[in-house]
Amino acid sequence: MSDLKTKRTGASVAAFLDAIPDADRRRDCKAIAAIMKKVTGESPAMWGDSIVGFGSYHYKYAGGREGDWPLTGFSPRKQNLTVYIMPGFAEYAGLMKKLGKHKTGVSCLYIRNLDDIDDGVLTELIRESVGHMRKTYGG
Repeated sequence: MSDLKTKRTGASVAAFLDAIPDADRRRDCKAIAAIMKKVTGESPAMWGDSIVGFGSYHYKYAGGREGDWPLTGFSPRKQNLTVYIMPGFAEYAGLMKKLGKHKTGVSCLYIRNLDDIDDGVLTELIRESVGHMRKTYGG
């Protein structure tokens, strides 16, 4: 069984965010970081080379694989900002309808920029997601 490649690092979140070349993307990432810090009460940490995570939880699959992952986080990918909503979106249909222009994967919310969405709805989505994760995994 291989180890999880993406782990918490000691790299500087501020330096990572300041190095984002596009000024609008940098501004949006700093705004998302502020929302996540307020919602979680946690300081940001780098996970791997490109994920800014807040808090953590420990998971263990039936097959024995286990690891740690952020309660929530984001990554400034080239095409979109990726926001990690760990429980997925099935429970949040009402919020998703009000969010604005976005796409989703299993646990990934893809947005072009914050101007495309309602940041109050995003904040509530993150709050609900983090609450679910803490209830499920403790913390």
